[in-house]
Amino acid sequence: MGGRKNWVFTITKSALRVLLAPFFRLEIDGTDNLPQETSFVLLPKHQRWEDIPLLSLATPRPLYYVARYDLFENPVSNWFFRSLGGIPLNRQRPLESRRSLQAILECLKRGEGVVVFPEGTYYKNEMGPARVGIVKLILARFSVPFIPVGICYSRKRARTLVRINFGRAFFPDPAPTASKFLDKVMKEIAALSGLS
Repeated sequence: MGGRKNWVFTITKSALRVLLAPFFRLEIDGTDNLPQETSFVLLPKHQRWEDIPLLSLATPRPLYYVARYDLFENPVSNWFFRSLGGIPLNRQRPLESRRSLQAILECLKRGEGVVVFPEGTYYKNEMGPARVGIVKLILARFSVPFIPVGICYSRKRARTLVRINFGRAFFPDPAPTASKFLDKVMKEIAALSGLS
């Protein structure tokens, strides 16, 4: 679990930069809000499948991504996505979910950044409901910064303009409920995505 291979990540990131450049133009704001060495949780808006590769281009540090388990069902894609830092999550199978959640916690213990899409799936140009499960688990075990991320797509001539805005970190209160904490973060994600 969580076995990122830095050489695979570096080559893939370089290839993505070239492959996506004809279709997308990135505008990035707020990277100074990202910790350089300590662990954190990134909570981005989920507009479309391109969010993940574009987010990887926007962040200076390599990150771990919680993703749908079906992306890992093929042996080749399983190796590839795990090598990039993918952590599969299957909410229908508790045992597999437990292993995935343990992998997330181990990444945070090592000082890594972990990406969790709080909506769990795509909601284009609107905010979907937050899924509190993973956030609740992390809140119960770690005091790490949670960083909201806005993602906004707008068509500009041949290339789509993509604005990625990293907000200021949210630090959990001493005894928060996951749903109340996430409500505050979701409002900030909406504002950063131009959806408030």
